[in-house]
Amino acid sequence: MAHDIPHTAMVLAAGLGTRMRPLTETCPKPLIEVGGKRLMDRMIDPLIEAGVKRIVVNVHWLADQVEAHMAGVQGAEVIVSDERGEVLETGGALAKAAPLLGDDPVFVVNTDAFWGRGDSAPFLALADAFDPQRMDELLLLADTQRSLGYGGAGDFLRADDGRLTRRGDNPAAPWAYAGVRILQPQAFAGLPVERFSVAWRIWGPMVEAGRLHGLPLDDFWLHVGDPGALDDAEMWLRCHGA
Repeated sequence: MAHDIPHTAMVLAAGLGTRMRPLTETCPKPLIEVGGKRLMDRMIDPLIEAGVKRIVVNVHWLADQVEAHMAGVQGAEVIVSDERGEVLETGGALAKAAPLLGDDPVFVVNTDAFWGRGDSAPFLALADAFDPQRMDELLLLADTQRSLGYGGAGDFLRADDGRLTRRGDNPAAPWAYAGVRILQPQAFAGLPVERFSVAWRIWGPMVEAGRLHGLPLDDFWLHVGDPGALDDAEMWLRCHGA
């Protein structure tokens, strides 16, 4: 069963970018260029290509720069969720933005990673696979052996039906969260607007209920977390003509 493309996406752009210093002392991390293109544009462009019509972007660190950049976005309405006076992490950010997101499923997108082809195919695949009858969130998953710039041991194990469990006591897991997901914003409506992690407060109960699912990314994944990873991503893009 095919599902409609979400009309709304939330782009997370409020992070302090501490691991990317000194570059982020004067430039917010989402606006750092890699391969001649801003990091956040490597997500926004394929979102619009996929059919997204509204983009909610949260701002905190060097917020004026992010707002000015988003004012130039063509092809989608831009709404700012202002977090200048707060540090909310992704959970609190979604709780604050919930009234702006509507009632239908939405994409939620990080701005520190992207895939090699840079196309809209992963968004279309997520939308097609999302089934709210069986799942509360569907995460895009990166193969840790088909990635660059990711230094972790993996986040999830994935069952044949797509259900996710945590790595737990396993020394490694094959799948890392790739920074893109579809969710139903009602899950965050009414939650306190405070600093909290999605990984524990939201995903934990979903895992227990069998309602957190994952979809493998059919592409090479580049995570840009620090200046070294930025250099590696630049080299990969040059070598692959991307």
